[in-house]
Amino acid sequence: MNLFLLTLSVALAVATASPAWNRTALLPKVTLHEGPEGRIVNGYDAPAGKAPYIVGLLLLNDGSNSAYVGAGTIIANNWILTAAHCLTTDSVNINYGSNNAWSGTFVQNVRSENFISHPNWPAEGGRDIGLIKTPWVDFTDLINKVALPSQSEASDRFTDTWCLACGWGGMDNGNLATWLQCMEVQIISNSECEQAYGTVASTDMCTRQTDGHSVCGGDSGGPLVTVDNPRLVGVITFASVSCHNGPSGYTRVSDYLEWINDNTGISY
Repeated sequence: MNLFLLTLSVALAVATASPAWNRTALLPKVTLHEGPEGRIVNGYDAPAGKAPYIVGLLLLNDGSNSAYVGAGTIIANNWILTAAHCLTTDSVNINYGSNNAWSGTFVQNVRSENFISHPNWPAEGGRDIGLIKTPWVDFTDLINKVALPSQSEASDRFTDTWCLACGWGGMDNGNLATWLQCMEVQIISNSECEQAYGTVASTDMCTRQTDGHSVCGGDSGGPLVTVDNPRLVGVITFASVSCHNGPSGYTRVSDYLEWINDNTGISY
């Protein structure tokens, strides 16, 4: 997925803030009555049920007719894992069970009192992770959780592991994808990632850019899931400013298993 931010104003704000990467609190923004449109370049159209654990997020502020765009991952019947920088609005519409993110099988609106961001975000790097507590959701073929890493994998760096990343982020012409796009990517060591960015936190994870595949903007908060023995190992959080010329970045889920358990009761 070779992804770009939706509006020039957002892209300029991000570029000014950081010469190297885009770990942005300024998510792509859409006008609700118009809706996002377009496709992702270099990803592929996901077949139905390809990633039943992904949800589309429309992040809303009271009194506004626009919304920011992100994604999240179902980790239990009543919990979504996402990026902390997605959880700064008054509420969120969570779209479940459809590859068309903005027309889910059903939609829940959840208020910000049900958002939990890591307490050290944004003061510390590598802490961009958050939770949304939701009403109970029954699982189906199109709506289901993905497993977390096991306790024995808590210290695993997953270097060289092939994973699936999916999302509804933007494309070169500035539009957002209406249909879920996916790509296979390979996790690299943090030392290789640092060759592009200078430094990354130990709790960050990166995937190598290959054939123009990258994540950006509207993919924020979405899942990175291992291809073999699927489990959620990363939360999409950053990419190069242009989304063309560097590794894609994630918060490393295996480093937050205890934090997730403390807040949700989910075992791993």
